[in-house]
Amino acid sequence: MGVLTVLWEKWVEFRRDFYKITVAAIISPVMYLIIFGLGIQTTSHGVPYLNFLIPGVVAMATMTGSFSAVAQSMSVQRLYEKALDQVMISPTPLWQFILGQVLGGSLRGMYAAGLILLLTCPIQTGLSYNGLSFLIMFLNGMVFSTIAVVLSFLAKSYSDAPRYTSYIIMPMSFLCNTFFSTDQMPAGFRQVISLLPLSQSCDMIRKIAHGEHPGFFGFMVLGLYLAVFGLMAILFIYKKKNL
Repeated sequence: MGVLTVLWEKWVEFRRDFYKITVAAIISPVMYLIIFGLGIQTTSHGVPYLNFLIPGVVAMATMTGSFSAVAQSMSVQRLYEKALDQVMISPTPLWQFILGQVLGGSLRGMYAAGLILLLTCPIQTGLSYNGLSFLIMFLNGMVFSTIAVVLSFLAKSYSDAPRYTSYIIMPMSFLCNTFFSTDQMPAGFRQVISLLPLSQSCDMIRKIAHGEHPGFFGFMVLGLYLAVFGLMAILFIYKKKNL
């Protein structure tokens, strides 16, 4: 019941700010597609660069959409509205509150990715997506929603949320196999980057889009990130309750 309550709150917020959320979700990805996809007339791994770029932008949209949906709202609720304190004294199990936040953020990321897919449908790329593609998008959104929950507990002020975006989301957006392949990166650095969740999501979605099997390693990496940050989020909120 607690999960549904949080999801309903996210739905009300989505309906209220529908146009703002939609415009914010498509501006940056569309600019990337225009500047990099149409401006760079080249190939990558033997295919047109746009075919390499679109799956990366889709994965990136799930990351940014999920993270921003949770990080800012949770920071405001905890620091200024004190809504988190009310949740703690309510009969709602705290793990359900965390799960609702994570699911709501992931769905927001899925919405952002769906917009990109719709916008790129008229482009004849030959890329294909299936249920496994959407599962990867959903898992990627859950990972970054969980990271956002953890960071919201570490935030000391509302301005920390944009800083976390600059420190974490922006570097991953450009480094993690989105715009350019990690194959040409220096040894050691390449291996570290390839283990980040966005790198694995981009790789799996891209493989499916080109008719290949994504393998299982990426799912293991996403599952590990989700388990670690999910446990951290639960420990943080229960620790705060016991202070």
